[in-house]
Amino acid sequence: MAAKIRKLIVSVEETHEEMGKKIAPPTRKACALAVIENPCTGRFEANLDVLVKIGEELGGLLGARAVAALGVKPAQIESYGKAAIVGEAGELEHAAAILHPTLGKPLRAAVEQGAALIPSAKKRGGMGARIDVPLGHKDAAFVRSHFDAIEVGVADAPRANEIVVAIVVTDSGRPLPRIGGLQKHEIEGKDGLR
Repeated sequence: MAAKIRKLIVSVEETHEEMGKKIAPPTRKACALAVIENPCTGRFEANLDVLVKIGEELGGLLGARAVAALGVKPAQIESYGKAAIVGEAGELEHAAAILHPTLGKPLRAAVEQGAALIPSAKKRGGMGARIDVPLGHKDAAFVRSHFDAIEVGVADAPRANEIVVAIVVTDSGRPLPRIGGLQKHEIEGKDGLR
């Protein structure tokens, strides 16, 4: 079953100044969101394969849209994250089914590589609910300069029978990072940690 999409939303956030200091080039985050119908609304389903398949579809679609929004090559993406908000007639496990078993592989293909786990968040909420999408470096989880988040939401979603799914990618870390740790140029990208 293909995702029944009501809305697709893509946006880019650029930070040009932080604490009076110019950021050049600006740090950028691209968010791609889909508002989809929840095919498991209002009932317990032991088998959530339909949502797992939707997760795979959305990992590729939203990953490609987010990368395109930044106008960079996939290999230039530095960090990523994912999140979902389930409407009130769904359950939290519906978000987990979309986000975890199969969404990662097509998202990693969209950003070329991605050895690190994809940070994630999920919650239940009504229309206008917002969620913080956690971010981490795509190839090395120990790169502190890329620990970040961005808040996303849709004014008229999720309706009770919907799920909002979000993918976020960046072409940089936080503005003005200076707390030490593993640096970008030191990444090995083999174990997802360093």
